[in-house]
Amino acid sequence: MPYRWHADLAPGTETTPDDLVCAGIGMRFDDQAAAEEWLGAFYADLQDLGVSQVSLFEEDRLVYGPMSLDE
Repeated sequence: MPYRWHADLAPGTETTPDDLVCAGIGMRFDDQAAAEEWLGAFYADLQDLGVSQVSLFEEDRLVYGPMSLDE
């Protein structure tokens, strides 16, 4: 079953849903490890877009989150 990230934006952020899709939010991963590896690689880019927290889903089941991206 595919895994995907859901992102929550910080208040006042001007990032659009299309911006998040272009950044990879919503992309499907074959397993949890691949999803977590992707997040590790693009963590800073998501922060730059104003993402405040993410949650990992397997299909529609919440695996964990929300998890803050604040340092």
